[in-house]
Amino acid sequence: MTPPSKSASDEPKGYTAALTELEKILSILDGNSVDVDALAMQVQRASFLITWCRGRIDAAQLQVDKVVAGLGDDE
Repeated sequence: MTPPSKSASDEPKGYTAALTELEKILSILDGNSVDVDALAMQVQRASFLITWCRGRIDAAQLQVDKVVAGLGDDE
């Protein structure tokens, strides 16, 4: 199977797109016909996407924390 068409550092369009791409990479890696030449690139892309998703989750958590902290100020 062919590697993802994006380079390792191309930003995904959003969190859902990143997860979809990660699932595609995982299915390729789980398959019986892993292209050894593309393996490193697929793993590198997956690593980038995981890090990117964690950053989005962390940013969302900060926003939620600010909103929740602000709710206490209204009382």
